[in-house]
Amino acid sequence: MSELKAGSAEAKFADIIWQNEPISSSLLAAKSEEALGWKKTTSFTVLKRLCNKGIFQNVKGTVTSLISRKDYFSLQSEQFVKETFDGSLPAFVAAFASRKKLSSEDIAELRRIVDEYEEGTE
Repeated sequence: MSELKAGSAEAKFADIIWQNEPISSSLLAAKSEEALGWKKTTSFTVLKRLCNKGIFQNVKGTVTSLISRKDYFSLQSEQFVKETFDGSLPAFVAAFASRKKLSSEDIAELRRIVDEYEEGTE
């Protein structure tokens, strides 16, 4: 999973791909210049790096994803909890809640997620 990690700039670039795929590499370069201020060479370098990580593919100048945005960020989150909180989701939530007050909407959403999970495991 550590192979899939992307920095903030790479994540913004990846979002351009996910929002526009399939996208030609030349249009991707133009969109990244507009959105990120990158030169074409920077876009192609980052694209190659993300392709090497197995997130995207560039086949004959057409860029598509190998992993969905949702799955990518789910994997990123799982890895963060594993590395930072020894895999303990409750420890992560406790740490998060100790610094940021959870709204009643946040708590209700967390309860809904847990309830749906419990229903799916029966």
